[in-house]
Amino acid sequence: MPNPKSFDVVIVGAGPAGLACAIEAKKHQLKCTVLEKGCITNSILNFPTQMIFFTTPELLEIGGMPLVSEREKPTRNEGLKYYRKVVAACRLDVRQYEEVVRIEQLDPHLFRVHTAASAYDARNVVISIGYYDNPNLMGIPGEDLPHVSHYYTEAHAFFNRDVVVIGGKNSAVEAALDLFRGGARVSLVHRGAGLGQTVKYWIRPDIENRFKKGEITPTFNAKVLQITRDHVKIAENGTMRELPAQHVFALTGYHPSTKFFDQLGVRYDPETLRPEHDAQTFETNVPGVYLAGSVVAGRLNGEIFIENGRFHGEALMKVIQRSRDRIQPGE
Repeated sequence: MPNPKSFDVVIVGAGPAGLACAIEAKKHQLKCTVLEKGCITNSILNFPTQMIFFTTPELLEIGGMPLVSEREKPTRNEGLKYYRKVVAACRLDVRQYEEVVRIEQLDPHLFRVHTAASAYDARNVVISIGYYDNPNLMGIPGEDLPHVSHYYTEAHAFFNRDVVVIGGKNSAVEAALDLFRGGARVSLVHRGAGLGQTVKYWIRPDIENRFKKGEITPTFNAKVLQITRDHVKIAENGTMRELPAQHVFALTGYHPSTKFFDQLGVRYDPETLRPEHDAQTFETNVPGVYLAGSVVAGRLNGEIFIENGRFHGEALMKVIQRSRDRIQPGE
């Protein structure tokens, strides 16, 4: 392998928070690269095709560039187009499809970031990996069958099919509604007594009306026991029964990976996966290792969104810029 390339900061993850960090690095004249195992804003790419953001355009903006939307709230496609334009306009060094496999600390404020293709030395590392790549598994038989997915895209392929959606929050509710309108026979299964409190206010009446009319079949207080080739076996209030299921969407939430925390010695809560960090600078207990975006909150992914995670870069890059001349690699 050739000699590693050297940077003031390497950012792991090219989501909105990671891109905002890269913009701030340029403002502070820091030599920076962004490593992304997929494409730019890869998580947004994997959102449902017809998804509409919960928020208004200005709250998704980074780098001072306006996001133009045809409606009050931007669509997934408008978001993807916007972030592509930001990367091009700001001339950000984003290396797509280059997955980081290992990060090691060589000396104080000197890290080596390994990918399958290369290696990069950096005085500072920003971990901005999000959580969407890691679904919360139920750990039941059949969860790995080919007709089971933890991600939903669009309804067309499921016309006139029996579909079970597992979950009771926004992603599950939106998928169930879209599948129903695409002609699927939809059952929604949730372990809680009702839908999650965070279901979007304009969606809740829609799904509740579908329940009342018998157009989507809800099952609450249910535990999923097993998935077979054509059924989902559940226990509902102690009673066992089976739901017909030619396709299953287990939309039970997601969590961040702790791989890089473990490699670097970043301390985190084993239950919440929230990493230890300074609330003002986003620096972890390992000097030179910073956090940005939803990874800051661990499993508590209802705390950090694009709307507030986009500001993390501004805070942490100021700290990195101030320390650049004071701390040399290896000191």
